[in-house]
Amino acid sequence: MRKSVAALTVVALVPFAFVGCVSKSEYMKTVDAANALEVDNARLKNELADAGRRNEQLTADRAELERLLAARSGELGKSIAELRQRVQGLESDKARLEGDNARLEGERMRLAQELADAQKAREEKVRELSSTYDRLVEQMKGEIAKGEVTISELKGKLTVNMVDAILFDSGKAEIKPEGLVVLGKVIEILKSVDDKAIRIEGHTDAVPISGTLAQRYPTNWELSAARAINVARYLQKQAIDPTLLSAAGFGEFKPVAANDTVEGRAKNRRIEIVLVPKD
Repeated sequence: MRKSVAALTVVALVPFAFVGCVSKSEYMKTVDAANALEVDNARLKNELADAGRRNEQLTADRAELERLLAARSGELGKSIAELRQRVQGLESDKARLEGDNARLEGERMRLAQELADAQKAREEKVRELSSTYDRLVEQMKGEIAKGEVTISELKGKLTVNMVDAILFDSGKAEIKPEGLVVLGKVIEILKSVDDKAIRIEGHTDAVPISGTLAQRYPTNWELSAARAINVARYLQKQAIDPTLLSAAGFGEFKPVAANDTVEGRAKNRRIEIVLVPKD
């Protein structure tokens, strides 16, 4: 571009004195060339100006892009920092949850073992209770055959049900000698029981206490309780652990048969020795 301008300048400064040395056609060619160069020079100047403007725009665009890139970079940096913080939080939560899971697994295993041990102990107690039941049935098969004694086992509870006639005379709470013999058969087996509570329950029929007997036992409550207590005291005297013993009188309020027949009332007058799990 600078060479073209210089050439144009040289041509423009050629003195007209030289015109006589060249032909008119050559001179016109020179003028035309100079004019063409001037047009090219003007065009090049315009292109240079356009290029300058484009360069300025590109520079401005570059600055804007750099600004946007810096802003975007800052946002991305902030997002990355936040994500890293979240990742750290999640890793912390993961570690905590893994710890909780390990603790819960340990707790589950412990409870499973306790359950297995409890089940084993329960099965052992059931076997012991069944063994006690079998021994009582064998020991008292004569009384069972006569209908004087019944023995039942249900849901961990063993009950020896004795009609009052084999233990007491009518209207009395003192155990008669024949009753002591019957109790002796039960006591022999109860001595081997140390994991059950032994509850003595006294029951009567619904016939009210009357006559002179009412002076001592105003109601069936008192009679049934006195009989249960006397049986419990006798068991204690025979070396049954008193901490396992309890006595209760239920009077006529827990019948096992109807009180409107002789047979039903006879069934309701009873002593029950109940073996239950200790509290």
